[in-house]
Amino acid sequence: MTISINRLGMNFKLRRSRLFFFTVVCVFCTSACTMKSDLTPAAVAVSSSSATGLSVEKKMQIDAELRAVVSDEKYPLASLSTLVIRDGRVFYAGQFGHKFIDNAASEKSVKANTDTMYRIASISKLTTTLGVMRLVEEGKLTLDADLSAYLGWSLRNPNFPDAPITMRMLLTHRASITDEADYYWEDKLNVNLKDVFTPGGARFGKGAMWAKNAKPGDYFRYGNLNWGVIATVMERVSGERFDRLMKRVVFDPLGIRGGFNPADMAAADLANLATLYRKRAVVNGKEIWNPHGPWIAQVDDYSQAAPVPRAGPNYVIGSNGTLFGPQGACRLSAADLGRVMLMLMNDGAHEGKRVLSAASVREMFREQWRADADGSGKNGDVNSGGGKRLMNAWGLGNQHFLDISGVALGDRLVDGGGFKAVGHLGDAWGLTSAMVFDPKSKSGMIFLSGGPGFDPEPTPGNYSAFHRYEERILTALYDGALR
Repeated sequence: MTISINRLGMNFKLRRSRLFFFTVVCVFCTSACTMKSDLTPAAVAVSSSSATGLSVEKKMQIDAELRAVVSDEKYPLASLSTLVIRDGRVFYAGQFGHKFIDNAASEKSVKANTDTMYRIASISKLTTTLGVMRLVEEGKLTLDADLSAYLGWSLRNPNFPDAPITMRMLLTHRASITDEADYYWEDKLNVNLKDVFTPGGARFGKGAMWAKNAKPGDYFRYGNLNWGVIATVMERVSGERFDRLMKRVVFDPLGIRGGFNPADMAAADLANLATLYRKRAVVNGKEIWNPHGPWIAQVDDYSQAAPVPRAGPNYVIGSNGTLFGPQGACRLSAADLGRVMLMLMNDGAHEGKRVLSAASVREMFREQWRADADGSGKNGDVNSGGGKRLMNAWGLGNQHFLDISGVALGDRLVDGGGFKAVGHLGDAWGLTSAMVFDPKSKSGMIFLSGGPGFDPEPTPGNYSAFHRYEERILTALYDGALR
């Protein structure tokens, strides 16, 4: 992805009428929840929890505001899936637009629903961190050990050869690793990360993956390659392929679908995976947006062919952790992410089962890095390349939103402020997403958008570094369900 702002996704380059009667019936069915017999288990869980105080009228209001965002004539979105948790219970869920769009025959387009999964971009980093903490609890790795011992080769920034690199540094983007030399290599390339990071290695080149301005532990610089190293370490200490490991230690215990490998998905789940779209093409290396043109599939269009397996039979576990996209390629629904959020709000427990210890959750969300108050960037790249001061504090695999505001500047989540949170954002292939919550009040918001039909760059936020349509989504959810 090469848009001018890509806050947190796969390519890190600093980047909406239905008949009234039909609407009322749909709203009533969602709120009443238990009356609809053909819902899947996941849908029943969300719908039954939705009737916790949100009136039909209020739900209609939120729906209308979000539908207006999606169907905005000038600024349309392909699709949108949202969920709000209030006081530790699912309070609102809404889906809009289409998970699959047929430009030639609109009647063949398919609407997004409760179970529709999206490629959640960099929210994947938070889910991967859950896997790391499970392995820590199993005693297979520690957060502050030199990772060289786990990898079997020396992981050292050659500009600071005496400074060991730890898992904590990777999880907080302070390992002095950059994305300048790429951060993903396909299986067919037969890459071993040792050859990427080691001087003299076949893919070391000029060593652009190593920062020169500060040693490991001293400076925050957001990047994706950190997570390739994390996944490689996870494979080395577990002996399991990353996608299967994550299924075992995170997704199965939470009872959620999806994961990092579409090729292994059940047919029904694959059919409910949202294609991401933009009305954008790249011609001779230049972005061309055509708001009046067709929706162009960016990723996860499996209408003509099945997904290709990410790893072949000869893949060596523990050699190339970038393969399954631990930084951005997880596919989950908003309902799935809601289960993750509820587990974290409940100190690691979910539906009577313990997924993580309370101590692990506390450590994840303990502030590990904060930018200098003056915004000088002495201890980290708060701008992350876009001059917008989006990143001001960090935990283990999660951002801390400090409610800093300004025109097209800052990490403020809602109009008027007042909602400080932890969580993660995502931005890749047209999708933008957010999973943000306040652990103390047990309230949070999730949205997954399926891609814009317009160039979002000319429409920056009014009070934050978000795009204006993202501000509208988050504020509609907050004002309607949480304020």
